[in-house]
Amino acid sequence: MKNWMADRRLIIGILIAHLLLFFTFEDKDVFWYIFTASMLVLISYSIINEEIEDDTSTLTYLTLGIASGLGLFGLFWLGSFLIEMLNLPFANQISRLYSRFSPELFWHYLVLVLILAPGEEIFWRGFIQKRLSKYFSLKISIGLSVILYASVHLYSGEFILVLAAMIAGLAWSILYAWKRSMPLVIVSHIVFDLLLFVFIPLS
Repeated sequence: MKNWMADRRLIIGILIAHLLLFFTFEDKDVFWYIFTASMLVLISYSIINEEIEDDTSTLTYLTLGIASGLGLFGLFWLGSFLIEMLNLPFANQISRLYSRFSPELFWHYLVLVLILAPGEEIFWRGFIQKRLSKYFSLKISIGLSVILYASVHLYSGEFILVLAAMIAGLAWSILYAWKRSMPLVIVSHIVFDLLLFVFIPLS
């Protein structure tokens, strides 16, 4: 097994992501500005250091992308329903997350679809997970990429967001490992985000 700690591009990428997301979650008033700028930096870093993969046909990635996005949202909807039905304390956290980070202006929705959802997949799956897969087995590389993806959400101060990132990250990491298609996971992420923030908000 190669020493992944010697992969400077990987380590620098992880450090940059943590630094940028730390500042992203610092101030609610500038969240959308900083998050957009941060994701543009991470997209650029990924493209410079790693090739984007697409090993599936257009029909396949659209079909699987839409279906997986719908399925993942269904899982989140079920979780939200159970939290509310069982009167668990997470309900307040979900409402607080929506009030703090939900898109409000037209340009928020625009960057959500065009930059944020694609950017997260390009960086976390297309760069981080792909580089980890050079050093570890399939299961370990998926697990590590999910942990790293969830770890930057710790700066939000909301446990429910970290948990959500772990669940969604696991789904997208498995999808990417299975099909090696960046368009697939991007479509899945966009469908999920549109349902979560535009069509059927959970709070």
